[in-house]
Amino acid sequence: MLGKLDNHLLFNETALSLREKRQAVLASNIANADTPNYKARDIDFSANLQAALDRVKNPQPLNTTAGKHFPRPPQDGSTLPDGTPLLYRTPAQGAVDGNTVDMDVERNSFADNALRYEAGVTFINSQIKGLMAAIQGGQ
Repeated sequence: MLGKLDNHLLFNETALSLREKRQAVLASNIANADTPNYKARDIDFSANLQAALDRVKNPQPLNTTAGKHFPRPPQDGSTLPDGTPLLYRTPAQGAVDGNTVDMDVERNSFADNALRYEAGVTFINSQIKGLMAAIQGGQ
């Protein structure tokens, strides 16, 4: 029973988690807009959502040296701690100090991601209300 409920909510749960991670990356870009040589980062949302869904649906066995070890993603800054790949944003116009943050692009991406996050929360709430109505017999 719980497995079916998890499967019902899996897509939106995964999408919200990835949106939250993207929001943190975009906020970091905005916070570092004046940092010399800072390179703006972003997440390929659709590719990472598909990869996350594939990992959940088809879990792979871990390759570790001991049974109690957790896999560790590379610590070179190319991924988030959970293994989500980070990409560099291609600047529309270079800056003298080497910073690639374009505040217009970042604010637009931040607002768009926040709006999509809120839509996802609203959709999950409606899914939960539908499940509650089914459990309670539509009262």
